[in-house]
Amino acid sequence: MQKEFVPKLFSLLKQGISKETLTKDILSGLIVGIVALPLAIAFAIASGVSPEKGIITAIIAGIIISTFGGSRVQIGGPTGAFIVIVYGIVQEYGTDGLTIATFMAGFIIIGFGLVRLGNLLKYIPYSLIVGFTSGIALIIFSSQINDFFGLNIEKVPADFIDKWTVYFSNFHKINWYAISIAVATIIITLYFQKLIKKIPGSIIAIVLSTLVVVLFDLPVNTIESNFGNISNKLGLPHIPKFNFDTIQALIQPAFAIAILGSIESLLSAVVSDSMIGGKHRTNMELIAQGGANVMSSLFGGIPATGAIARTATNVKNGGRTPIAGIVHALVLLAIMLLFAPYAKLIPMSCLAGILIVVAYHMSEWKQFRSILKGNRMDIIILLTTFILTVVFDLVIAIQIGIVLASFMFMKRMSESVNIQNFSSENSSAEHLFDDELLDLPKGVILYEINGPLFFGAARQFQETITNTHLHPKVIIIRMRYVPLIDATGYHSIKEIIKSYKARKIKVIISGISKSLRNDFEKNEMFLFIDREHVVEEIHTAIERAKEHL
Repeated sequence: MQKEFVPKLFSLLKQGISKETLTKDILSGLIVGIVALPLAIAFAIASGVSPEKGIITAIIAGIIISTFGGSRVQIGGPTGAFIVIVYGIVQEYGTDGLTIATFMAGFIIIGFGLVRLGNLLKYIPYSLIVGFTSGIALIIFSSQINDFFGLNIEKVPADFIDKWTVYFSNFHKINWYAISIAVATIIITLYFQKLIKKIPGSIIAIVLSTLVVVLFDLPVNTIESNFGNISNKLGLPHIPKFNFDTIQALIQPAFAIAILGSIESLLSAVVSDSMIGGKHRTNMELIAQGGANVMSSLFGGIPATGAIARTATNVKNGGRTPIAGIVHALVLLAIMLLFAPYAKLIPMSCLAGILIVVAYHMSEWKQFRSILKGNRMDIIILLTTFILTVVFDLVIAIQIGIVLASFMFMKRMSESVNIQNFSSENSSAEHLFDDELLDLPKGVILYEINGPLFFGAARQFQETITNTHLHPKVIIIRMRYVPLIDATGYHSIKEIIKSYKARKIKVIISGISKSLRNDFEKNEMFLFIDREHVVEEIHTAIERAKEHL
């Protein structure tokens, strides 16, 4: 079997896992399991399904993704990105329709992995990802206003504009107890870990708010008042009956689940790689994600993918092998079996506060603002995807966003053709590389980029530079033949600079044109690299490099 299709856990077990690493993984799994509990419940409720379905998804998907995935530290489960799609499917086709769509999506994702589409999914434009992620964040925020303010509206419209129209007509029903609980939850969730890092603030908020509501019998909605008891049984796997008409009706949402899940899982894997200095197996990760969705649907769960926040929590708490993810799922199973009956007492306003914090972290507002200052084409993709996600539908937003990005790509390719003449009359310090006699000191590596650094090339550029086995003291990136850089390119440069800065390696950029220097300003590049390390010609860059040796 090819290495790229071998689960990471199998490779690590073959190499051997030390007792120290195993201990850290178990402790990290315990913490992540506790962190995942309120999120699993909140995501399920926000998606329009019963709370236990979120926990079931986190258990089943968590075990499968960790056992068979291509990442060392990926934590799988339900995420906020799916709320919009799942809620729409449940409203139109019911929970049976959701089960079938998730089941189909799982096999689609497995297909993506088997034909090695994971390598292509990395090249989705960053502006498109920020557009629909920010749109999802706004929709999640909007969906929690009813519980946040305790408006007690029985039927909230799915449409964004209609939803806010109903909210404004019901603000006279504000429940101040609910608001107090929601605000306190947000404050505790955001700031408690600054006091005690090992205990998640969301769990503290849930425990305190539940005790206050029960002891003082406060008039606020709880999970029990809205959904009844929470089941503590997994049940037997089954799939509802379906026919060709059902498949035809659900194929579009199934593809949306598959594409969104694949993108988010690979983004999470890339983020975790940068945190631990590892390298995930892209296509094996997709196969595991697909299998997780198939099994989750059989047990009545909802779509699952790699969860960036929980994966980061795992890394920060010392998790370094998939064993941590398996432990996290087993912890959730134990909690479900033992404490599910008590979870029904959790106030809905507390869960609303937790989801608003999730929406804030998903919003990518800094990146959104940064892209708005950049290339006009990136701005068009960003705003189009964002508006379509919020006002219309996430499925439409992804489809049109990808098509629009493809057209933009073709346009950029046609504009990037550049014929330049070199002669003795127009020679400068930046002349042909073959004719140069560059005195590169020991400990300095020079990379030269030729052509536009846009989303299609940015990932390859980033991987080429960061995957070097050498250990230099200074990296020079020469960009004299780079006519343009898009948002994905700037994001990759920022990630490279941050990665090398963490390893105490200096980065110097040479050959920047005046137009690119202006774009550097707009994209806030000088927050990541000193101005004196962005120079016009190569000999100046080499002199700067010598100063750091």
